[in-house]
Amino acid sequence: MGVENLPKTLWWEDGVVHLVDQTRLPLQGDVLVCHTYEGLITAIKSLAVRGAPALGVAGAFALALWSQVEGREMSANDNGVAPAIYFERCAAVADEVIAARPTAINLSWGVRQIGELVQANRDKSPDELHDLIVAHACELATEDETANRALGAAGAGLFDTPTKFLTYCNAGSLATAFYGTALGVIYAAEAVGNVEHVWVCETRPVNQGARLTAWELLQTGIPSALICDNMAADVMAKGWVDAVIVGADRIAVNGDVANKIGTYALAVLARAHEIPFYVAAPMSTFDPDCPTGKDIEIEERDEREVAGVTVSGMIEPTTDTITRAFDALTTEGVCELTLAKGHEMTVDRKGAGYAFDAWFRTTPPQTMIYNPAFDVTPAEYITAYITETGVRIPDC
Repeated sequence: MGVENLPKTLWWEDGVVHLVDQTRLPLQGDVLVCHTYEGLITAIKSLAVRGAPALGVAGAFALALWSQVEGREMSANDNGVAPAIYFERCAAVADEVIAARPTAINLSWGVRQIGELVQANRDKSPDELHDLIVAHACELATEDETANRALGAAGAGLFDTPTKFLTYCNAGSLATAFYGTALGVIYAAEAVGNVEHVWVCETRPVNQGARLTAWELLQTGIPSALICDNMAADVMAKGWVDAVIVGADRIAVNGDVANKIGTYALAVLARAHEIPFYVAAPMSTFDPDCPTGKDIEIEERDEREVAGVTVSGMIEPTTDTITRAFDALTTEGVCELTLAKGHEMTVDRKGAGYAFDAWFRTTPPQTMIYNPAFDVTPAEYITAYITETGVRIPDC
């Protein structure tokens, strides 16, 4: 048990990007392999990789994939210098990657780290630039873990007795290259015996708390319990919460915080119950070009996240008849099943069984839906920001 029992979230190996498919957790531990930057963009949009710090690393890796596949194909001139089209195309790909998820500042931060490196080395060939890009992207992943561990240690210093935490969404190791931000503080506090219990909000509509945070805490052996989002006020009122700690996707100059939708409600509840509300995030999440929370672009996601539920799993046949039936369905590969009421399901062979992915509608058709991915918590509700450089108290 312990944090070292958790997997790395994403990494570069043999010219491709490997990442834990977070849409499959907790019941399946699939690893996606992305060979192109377009594939990594799809993984970002689908939430196969998510969490602000992890997106920063993913953004850098996306440009490394572009360099590997397309950039190196661009011939250098007689002086061994990349042609102008190389830099034009690199900038266009960077914009495409950033647009995949506009709210999380770390994604654009990671992309721009690579863009600045490329611009500073315009005298290099495509092959030389590729080596520099890959090395720097891998370095960002290593630096992310280092920052998270420093952040965790800084935050753990706030708690000198066994503490009952409440957390939201997933700001754990899965949201970073490794270790975590909000959960990183909890991991560091646990290491010195100062975690009594963790309340895990399920985090509708994508259930990152129920699927990912609950899974991480089980892997690390930290005592925890899952609650529905609308139960948070109840456990606070009962005196079962000593501190609320969350991550962040962007922090404005005035201290306003964009984070998973529902964070603002928790901050208001914490204020009402006189419970400290902490935001744990690396310095890369602070946006010096964003004056206030009102200036943050809030991503709106597919209404299907609210209109139904997505499930995936494995079918393991128990009889020859069942095996023959699924063999027949998957003879030509993935089988897309047509279901009534708008439900969807695909089935494919996987090892000795059959993997399925499905979406089941739970709301009336034609229901109007509003599905923002984030909300903004005003700085006045935040007790402190926990970063790798220490604990910062808001000015308000």
